[in-house]
This record gives sequence, structure tokens and C-alpha cells, in this order.
Amino acid sequence: MKKYRLPIIMLVIFEAVAITLWLTLDNIFYLFNFSYIGIAVSLGIFLFVKQYKHARRITQLLVGLYMLVYLGFMSNENMQIEGFWYYLFTGVFEAATIHYAVAKIFGPLLFGRGWCGYACWTAMVLDFLPYKEPDQPRKKIGWIRYITFVASLVFVAALFLANVGNLERIMFWAFIIGNVLYYLVGIVLAYAFKDNRAFCKYICPITVFLKPMSYFSLLRVKCDESKCISCGKCKRVCPMNVDVTDNSRKRENGTECILCFECKRNCPKDAI
Repeated sequence: MKKYRLPIIMLVIFEAVAITLWLTLDNIFYLFNFSYIGIAVSLGIFLFVKQYKHARRITQLLVGLYMLVYLGFMSNENMQIEGFWYYLFTGVFEAATIHYAVAKIFGPLLFGRGWCGYACWTAMVLDFLPYKEPDQPRKKIGWIRYITFVASLVFVAALFLANVGNLERIMFWAFIIGNVLYYLVGIVLAYAFKDNRAFCKYICPITVFLKPMSYFSLLRVKCDESKCISCGKCKRVCPMNVDVTDNSRKRENGTECILCFECKRNCPKDAI
């Protein structure tokens, strides 16, 4: 049972969050919401342990489509970063603010950037593109993400300062337009750089939250140096260009790891 320890731990963590929020906020929605996400994530890890090839993709679709279609389109919740700023400014601790607190601000202290690998609905689509293994070094344009981060904050702040009416409707349309732009830019970058994850590396504003917190993540990919033969395959298949052979927290692109476990899947000596 030792190999099933991780999916069990993840399920327990999400159930603890689900029950805590349900009892604290007296809203049973959070019980179902986080229980569902916990089951989906645990299922994906369980299937990975069973060596099912598309394990992570199943979790991506289960969580990503749920958040995009049900929470976003059907429930009119802006789950993008604009929605987070909106609820934060209104002082409402629900929807996007809870989502960000769990998945992107405090959660990464436990599971790093697992959100990017298993739940992001933007990456869910981009990972279907053909360039799963980047064939060139990372570009030095990661600073663009800080511009998109600030732009999202300024956009929402300007709406509040201008006392614009019907903000909830504006946030809904911002969610739709924002997603369309994310997909278009992500697909264009993927083909331009021959890298499915180019959007995640250079544009995505959410990484401004994820990167510093994931530095301290408890769940990390590590290399057994006694087994490693320095073949370099793990680095070649890593979609985020992480040097997984270095166990230091300061390893190259260390805060970019999305826990996709492609390095582990492809290691010929089971050193990861």
C-alpha cells in the first residue's frame, strides 16, 4: 500500500479543506466542490501509480472542465485572476478568493505547482498540442508575466475607482474574453516556440503567486543520485525545462515544476 500513499494523502487534504469550509461558511457547496476536486486529483495520481498513460490528462479534464464550464459559464463565476481581484476588493471570501487561497497561494506550500499540471483549464487545452517536449532553451522573457499580472489588477481597480455599474456582468464577460485571449495567445506561442507550455512560462499571471510559494513546497520531485546515470532524458522530456537531477531548492527552473512526472515516467533507471 505504500505506493498509494500519495493519492490517499491528497484525498485527505482536500476532504479536510472541504469539511472545514462547509462547516465554517455553512455552505454545503464547498463540501461537494473540494471533495470532487480531491477525488479527481487522487484518481489521476492513482492511475499514474498503475502506470496508465493518460492518468494526468483525465484529472486535467475532470477538474478543468468542471471549473471552466460549470463554475465559469454556468454559475457565472470569474475564476480568472480578475475574479480574484474583484472578490478581494468587495471583501467577499468565497468563489475565486477561496479558489486562489487553496490552489494558488497557500496550497503550493504543500503541492507546489500541481495546479498547473492537473487542474488549469488553459493548460488542459494547450497540452493537446504537438509540442510536448521543448526542443530549445527557455527564452528570457518571463518578465512579461508580471506585466499581465499588474494589468489584471489595474483593470479591476479602475472599474472600482470609476464606480462602474453592473460589475458582476462585466466580470462574467471578462472571464469569457480573458479565456479566449489566453487560448489564442497560448496556441500561437506554442507553435511559434514549438513548446506547448510557452504561455505558462512567459505570459500566465497566476505564476506570480505560484512561483514563490512553490519554492517551499513539501511535495517535490527528487533524484536518487546513486541510480542516476546522467543520461539527460529527464531534462529533455520536462515540459518546463526543470533540472530534476539537482535536488536543491535552487535548482534550475525549480519553481516551474508542475509535478507532471514525465521525468519519472521516462527515467530508464527509476532514479526519479
